[in-house]
Amino acid sequence: MSLEFHFIQRIRQQAKTLAEKTALRHKENGRWQDISWADFQQQIDNISLALLSCGIQVQDKIGIFAHNMPNWTIADIGALQIRAVTVPIYATNTASQAVFIINNADMKILFVGDQEQYDHLLEVIEQCPQLEKIVAMKPSIDLHNHSLACHWADFSQLGQNTQQAELEQRLAQKSLDDLFTLIYTSGTTGEPKGVMLDYANLAHQLQAHDKLLNVTQDDVSLSFLPFSHIFERAWISYVLHRGAVNAYLEDTNQVRETLTDVRPTLMCAVPRFYEKIYTAVWDKVQKAPFYRRALFSWALKVGQHYFNAKAQTRNPSFLLQKQYAIADKLVLSKLRALLGGRIRMMPCGGAKLEPTIGLFFHSIGLNVKLGYGMTETTATVSCWGDYQFNPNSIGTLMPDAEVKIGENNEILVRGGMVMRGYYKKPEETAQTFTEDGFLKTGDAGAFDEQGNLYITDRIKELMKTSNGKYIAPQMIEGKLGKDKFIEQIAVVADAKKYVSALIVPCFESLEDYAKQLNIKYQDRLELIKHSQILQMFEKRINDLQKELAHFEQIKKFTLLPQAFTTKMEEITPTLKLRRKVIMERYRAQIDAMYGSKTKTEN
Repeated sequence: MSLEFHFIQRIRQQAKTLAEKTALRHKENGRWQDISWADFQQQIDNISLALLSCGIQVQDKIGIFAHNMPNWTIADIGALQIRAVTVPIYATNTASQAVFIINNADMKILFVGDQEQYDHLLEVIEQCPQLEKIVAMKPSIDLHNHSLACHWADFSQLGQNTQQAELEQRLAQKSLDDLFTLIYTSGTTGEPKGVMLDYANLAHQLQAHDKLLNVTQDDVSLSFLPFSHIFERAWISYVLHRGAVNAYLEDTNQVRETLTDVRPTLMCAVPRFYEKIYTAVWDKVQKAPFYRRALFSWALKVGQHYFNAKAQTRNPSFLLQKQYAIADKLVLSKLRALLGGRIRMMPCGGAKLEPTIGLFFHSIGLNVKLGYGMTETTATVSCWGDYQFNPNSIGTLMPDAEVKIGENNEILVRGGMVMRGYYKKPEETAQTFTEDGFLKTGDAGAFDEQGNLYITDRIKELMKTSNGKYIAPQMIEGKLGKDKFIEQIAVVADAKKYVSALIVPCFESLEDYAKQLNIKYQDRLELIKHSQILQMFEKRINDLQKELAHFEQIKKFTLLPQAFTTKMEEITPTLKLRRKVIMERYRAQIDAMYGSKTKTEN
């Protein structure tokens, strides 16, 4: 593979070609501001020179502990230009989680995004002897006069002209064999592992996506998923590689209003995002007058027929085209307007998308591309093609990806996108690969005759009841999790005589429901114990799991007054359940569902 697809080569080429065009867009003091490619490149160079002035060597590790913002990308590429390795830390990580990554990665310099991350760092700074400098990315951050800390503006000015020759030399010596990042997979068990990805991995994905997608300089992509995860990080790399505009959303609570402000054409999202929109739309429809409900159902059905015709590569009939034009004008276009009205493609990953939700979005004219991948595969291994929607699959293979089904139906992956290995973990690296070089994904799956790939479950998360039945918890959680009253759910079944669940209600919906029924309560704990609330949940759960086998159905459940959080280490930063932590923390509630007492109650 030539250096043509080396990421830094692509950035510098785009900055030269598109100099005065917009590269980045962000909100500052309530207004959207643009950063041109020329300005973008200049800011990147300033950071590169500053890092060189600090003595950063080839493949030294530079950390970023921040929410999404332009400075995140500038710091990232500034480090990459001098052949350093960027190591992201989730902005939501605790101090103890951050210190592990800082030390394991041998981090030299750390960029922090907000006061919260900076204060977390100060809590553990004495435990990070190799850390040489902290750069606060916002001027509002109070440095508390710490000797290692400085603000972004001051750091940017550290670079001298004397470093320019060194920068040019590093650029000239760039190699596809260099690591460009260590991404720590939080993991649902055990300590985090640093996934080593090199420029060849990224170049492979840039080329593969070029063969599959049509992203141009006219596109605008909105980033609100964290760059500390491979999904958004690889996506923004592709967006910049194509010369499109990347818009940054730092506060994810503002996503709906930002969609109408920015009106993106592209946006990555996780299934939970689609689930919330889906339930909000249906909730509103169910409260509408009869004629509006009928119109909505008709329009959605027409949209589905229109999409099915396209999916089967046939032209919609004249009548269907006329019906679609009416349905689109009256209903479907208004639904798309909720997402800004210009979306033409939405990559979706991180978990399985409930089929009914995927079909809903395609029926209203939104091209949701569900994909499958891992940090270890530099993101995408498979995805839905245009108008090739198969609701239960995770798509067909990406160009030049090799996948086979191994022992225990495990999905095995080989190709240029697969990681170098785990940092400082040669034994775990060896255990993760087969003898013929395939990566063990830990996911069970299968292919159909059309080449669609399916995931049946996480091999390590299969639960076995005391009756010997195997339970796939994620499948059950996916079916129930789409309900508007359920925010989070953790299935319990391992070594138990039947399936139960811990459920965190969506309190916004639940409190609205309680108000409608005039239910009186002092706090959330009292609300979730109310008999009418419990009866409502029981009925909804039974309705949602009718299609499940009897042994898979939830027999008992417990409502929890507070959500699972990353702070309590109950979920990972990518919202995956840490089942071992949850099972231990809620042992009393779980035991109560099986009629037994915990040791502390005996």
